[in-house]
Parts: sequence; C-alpha cells; structure tokens
Amino acid sequence: MSGHGRPGKTIWFLLALLFVSAALRADSGATITYRRVFKGSTPEFIEIKVSEDGAASFDIRQSSEDADPQPFQVSEPVRAKLFALAAELHNFDGADLDVHRRVADLGQKTLRYEKNGQAHQTQFNYTINHSATQLQTIFEGLAQQLEDRDLLQQRLKYDRLGVNDALVQFELHLNQRVLPEPERLLPVLDSIAADSKLVDVARQRARTLAERIRASESQSQ
Repeated sequence: MSGHGRPGKTIWFLLALLFVSAALRADSGATITYRRVFKGSTPEFIEIKVSEDGAASFDIRQSSEDADPQPFQVSEPVRAKLFALAAELHNFDGADLDVHRRVADLGQKTLRYEKNGQAHQTQFNYTINHSATQLQTIFEGLAQQLEDRDLLQQRLKYDRLGVNDALVQFELHLNQRVLPEPERLLPVLDSIAADSKLVDVARQRARTLAERIRASESQSQ
C-alpha cells in the first residue's frame, strides 16, 4: 500500500514546485521605461528600459527605422537613483507632470513603471517637476553616452579619419557633465589610444580623456 502513495506525493511535490516558480516570476523586479518621441530631431526615437535586477536595454533610432533594442549595462548607483526618483513620484501612479501651458514642442516623453504585472505611466512635453526632470536628465544622458560610444566604435571600424571628430563630440558632452557613466567608454578610448594606425592627435586625445575619467573615478571612491 505504501508504494501506491508515492505517485500522489510526487504529483503534489511537482505542483508545489510549479506554484513556487510562478510566484517567483510574479514577484519579478520592477522596470522603469523612458521613451521620447520627437519628430524631426536626431534621433527621433529613444527608449531605455532599466530593471532593478540590473538588466537594461536601449533603442535609439529614427522613427522610420525598425525597432532594434540592444542590451547594455547600468551601474547599481544609477539604477538606485532612478528608482528612488520614481518612488518620489509614486511610481507614476496618477502623476500629472506636464505644465499644461503653451510651450514649444519638445517631444513627447513617457515614463512607465512596471512590476508584478501592474503598470503606471505618465506623459509630458515639458515639466518643471524636479524629480521628473532629474529622471529625464539621467535617461537622456544614458542615451547620449550610448550614442557617443557607438559613434566612436563605428568610426574606429569604418572611418578612421573621423575618429578625432567623434572624440571632440564626446569631450564636449563630458565637459557638460551630461554623461552618467563616462567610464563605460574606457574600453573604446583605450583601443583608440593604442591604435598605431590612427593619427597622433586622436590617439593623444583618447589617452587624455581616459586618464581624466580614471582620475575622476579615483576621486569619487
């Protein structure tokens, strides 16, 4: 008789495992999405998603181009800042951020918070809410950082004479302090600095920028 009881116990054990697995999936980490659509600009479409667990993706392109989200890395301090700012806005639940005044078209911005199958989002053209503007600044900075990185990589591969111009653009953004994590560009800067086939001015600029970023990292630690 005891042998007949084992299949039943096995079935209940498997059902329990499925229940726990489903519960874990339901209790997944939160995700914040920033989307900006601005016709006539370059780029026209930006969408960045950042999850609490560290996963992140970006899709930066013209509206006529096909969606092509790509993974990238966001540090824990930046993620923590994003989710803290979202919490200040009650994770966008019922948030009305637009100034509701006649201002120029600056592109439609969307902030979306998702967790456990529930989602809240808000949209605005222009806002004076401090937490919202900080979120926008960080996300736009991440987008610019990714564009600068991709441009440097593309120039290094396909247009070596244009590498120095791309470095000048990156240096401008670095001076403006709009890039949340400029250290993410250290690998490409080191590659440029070490490439003997590039003009010396580009190699030296890349070397100087890399040293500057590393020095700033050391001071912040």
